[in-house]
Amino acid sequence: MYFLAAEGGESTHNPIIPLWQEIVVGSVAFAVLCFVLMKFVFPRMEQTFQARVDAIEGGIKRAEAAQAEANQLLEQYRAQLAEARTDAAKIRDDARADAEGIRQDILGKAREESDRIIAAGKEQLAAERATIVRELRAEVGTIAVDLASKIVGESLADEARRKGTVDRFLSNLESTGAR
Repeated sequence: MYFLAAEGGESTHNPIIPLWQEIVVGSVAFAVLCFVLMKFVFPRMEQTFQARVDAIEGGIKRAEAAQAEANQLLEQYRAQLAEARTDAAKIRDDARADAEGIRQDILGKAREESDRIIAAGKEQLAAERATIVRELRAEVGTIAVDLASKIVGESLADEARRKGTVDRFLSNLESTGAR
């Protein structure tokens, strides 16, 4: 059959080698396709890729800025916390000092009050003692005069003499008791 086709004047075509017309049409189509891709598609793709890169880099920068701001706020918080702790310690120390001052003040007032009460008690005792001594002197004087009247046998009714006798007797008793 091959011979018959060759005899008929028709040329046979090798299927491995393309026809030159197909090569020209394919090359023109390839050139048009490359032109369209380079002119319209590749710039759009480049813009899209650039937009994605910018969005990613911007997101990273925003994340870094947010992280820096968070770190700054954390440091401010820590500083405020340290300051608050310092203030609390100072307030606590001041309160202790005030409490100690109040305690000392109350103790001082209590001592003054007890000293005043003791002094008033001593004055009251001294006054009562003086009153009792006066009463006892008068009573002892009367008893002594009555006793002396009985011993002497005469009446010691004279007031001035009786008072002098009683005072002498009591002075003798005090000097004897003092030794």
